[in-house]
Amino acid sequence: MSDHHTYKKIEMVGSSTTSIEDAIENALAECHKTVSNMDWFEVTETRGHIVNGAVGHYQVTLKIGFKIVSS
Repeated sequence: MSDHHTYKKIEMVGSSTTSIEDAIENALAECHKTVSNMDWFEVTETRGHIVNGAVGHYQVTLKIGFKIVSS
């Protein structure tokens, strides 16, 4: 057993018509389908789409860190 951890980061973009938090949850849920050992995330960008002067949808860019597990 190692006394340190090694991580890899990937970048994902999530969107939602409801909220920024929901956009984060959507990105994490999709990523979880194919990536194991997810450990943390950071939001690097937040933006949205405007429709008729109101928010059409929220979009967030996340960096997701996951632990590399040696065999």
